Amino acid sequence: MTAELAKTPLDTWHRQAGAKLVPFAGYEMPIQYSSIVSEHQACRRSAALFDVSHMGRLRFDGDGSELLLDHLLTRRVSDLPIGGVRYALVCNAEGGTLDDVLVSHLQTPSQQRYHLMVVNAANREKILKWITPHLSDFPQVTVSDRTELTAMIAVQGPRAMEVCKRLFRFDPTRLKYYRATITDQFSKLVIISRTGYTGEDGFELIVRAEEATRIWENVLLAGRDEGFLAAGLGARDTLRLEAGMPLYGHELDESTDPISAGLTFACDLQGRSFIGDEALREIAVQGPPRKRIGLLPDGKRPAREGCLVLDEAGTPIGVVSSGGPSPTLGRPIAMAYLKSDHAGETNYRIDIRGKVVAASATPLPFYKRPKR
Repeated sequence: MTAELAKTPLDTWHRQAGAKLVPFAGYEMPIQYSSIVSEHQACRRSAALFDVSHMGRLRFDGDGSELLLDHLLTRRVSDLPIGGVRYALVCNAEGGTLDDVLVSHLQTPSQQRYHLMVVNAANREKILKWITPHLSDFPQVTVSDRTELTAMIAVQGPRAMEVCKRLFRFDPTRLKYYRATITDQFSKLVIISRTGYTGEDGFELIVRAEEATRIWENVLLAGRDEGFLAAGLGARDTLRLEAGMPLYGHELDESTDPISAGLTFACDLQGRSFIGDEALREIAVQGPPRKRIGLLPDGKRPAREGCLVLDEAGTPIGVVSSGGPSPTLGRPIAMAYLKSDHAGETNYRIDIRGKVVAASATPLPFYKRPKR
């Protein structure tokens, strides 16, 4: 018997807007409204709204929550100031990646402090189970799953901050990158963070589930004359690929360590102990067995996940982890994992469904937003 798909608080809006809905991580989610390319371009040129309510939201309360998170994560949390947001990874003892997460240190209007961890939708149950045995060492800490009680909306693009600042009591343009605060939108509490997954400036909102549609529509209305569009998972994927951002299940999994993935910056390996630290220190010293790189395949055929990467002699030396057409660059792009001793080369070949095409290495990310 197939389990019924969950729906986000914005599900009715998506259906009324004519979204194409698909199963994703246990949810029924919009993959596109009009076209992936037009939604992608709206994000690059103006702003796009993404319903990311399927992402898990776990709240940590009580004395010692920062110590628990220090034990679980590859980044320090104990020095995270109020309003700070930090990207980190949850690893197993072998250094494999259980998930990549964002952790925020927040304070309510009543001065109550807590930490909020945003996890990937498909990993929410796994991470909750991973955390549970460790709670006995931190008896004053409680963990609550806030996913179903809230919605999460990403507003991304060069016009996002300036256009939307009048909607909130707190001016989001005052937030530095990877900072967050609790404010309100027409007297309703909102967590707003200057974060995103598109390579553009913008913010992400966490709101009560019952307020989601009103706030979503308010943002769309504010940006109507600027070309704001609702965007689905299709554009979110092409945007993050151009930005060279890893996606769990593609660039990250339990057999992939963050150093191989090029995420050494997210591993605080000195002067602290956390799950997987010994394995990661050993990999850092010896060097990872494979590395993530960017590739530009020749021609117009995109190299998809699973395509083999070959050396000049035709020997397999790696595999594509993500690939597709780039609407911004007007050509195919791909990320791949290669054996480390081949990762510094310039020219490769990719077997795309039986046809071998040339490909050249290129630094990640493929796209960097222009300075404005």
